[in-house]
Amino acid sequence: MAMLLFYGSKMADLDTTLIEQFFERVNKRGRVTLRDDLKTNLIKLKLIRNGEITYAAELLFGAPDCAIRIGRFKSEATIIDDNVVREPLMIAVEETLTFIKKHINLSYHFDGSIERKERWQYPLEALRELLLNAVVHRDYKSASDIVIKIFDDRIVFTNPGKLHGKLRVEDLQRNDYVSSLRNRLLAEAYYLTGDIERYGTGFVRIRESLVKYKELALKIEEIGDFFKVELHQVPQTAPQKTPQKTPQKTPQKDSLRERIITLIAENPSITQREVATGLEISFNTSREYFKKLKKEGRIKRIGGRKNGYWEVMDEQG
Repeated sequence: MAMLLFYGSKMADLDTTLIEQFFERVNKRGRVTLRDDLKTNLIKLKLIRNGEITYAAELLFGAPDCAIRIGRFKSEATIIDDNVVREPLMIAVEETLTFIKKHINLSYHFDGSIERKERWQYPLEALRELLLNAVVHRDYKSASDIVIKIFDDRIVFTNPGKLHGKLRVEDLQRNDYVSSLRNRLLAEAYYLTGDIERYGTGFVRIRESLVKYKELALKIEEIGDFFKVELHQVPQTAPQKTPQKTPQKTPQKDSLRERIITLIAENPSITQREVATGLEISFNTSREYFKKLKKEGRIKRIGGRKNGYWEVMDEQG
């Protein structure tokens, strides 16, 4: 079993701050109580065995020799942004989710209450489940990395290692499937923090989170020695596409201004460079239009460059 391999790491090689934060989360969740010293607690969780640091502990709190590769693609051959996350898993999961949120659309709507509601392009709970599934179930004996690709209309998670044991792709389509754990210590760690609610229910929760996303479909498959999961937009019917294409038939100069505003409205986190790529214009042209629109009061920047977003104002404001 991959999680029982010893790689020669010592306690000094582990990030004690991460370990203490992990213990705090475990105690807060209440599935087990960790009140002893650091080493005793790690022994209790079987992250130290026979006096040796397990590979699971090294992955969670040390310097793992594996990574999560993630990119934002315009097409299979055109990449807009990418990152290689090579951190302890306790950091890597959140860092990866931050990158994903930066590159998927966020819209707002009102449901009758005073505050507006956020609606991400994909349900965040499904994205977290898919990422945790890749981290917990990947084959760590493989030299390949987890790869996540974000396209305009889909997001794809691929991790090394087929389904473990006798579990098959068709089993995951049912709600009564029984999970088969390749990396039990990792699964146990995320279970104790509450990131995993119960073994063998991840895909059940993913399907439940998609109930309100009728425009999305889930695709699961094995390709070679890899496990692949895709969330993609369901193709729209012809009558629904017609209104979207009509504005693009007017090639006047001002139509570019309106197309930029439409892109911003659809994806408030979009960057000036992404607008330039999407509309096939120069970056300088995109930047100048953003300046004009800000000056005219058509758009407004909320927050800073890294974590902020754009807000489209109405004609009066």
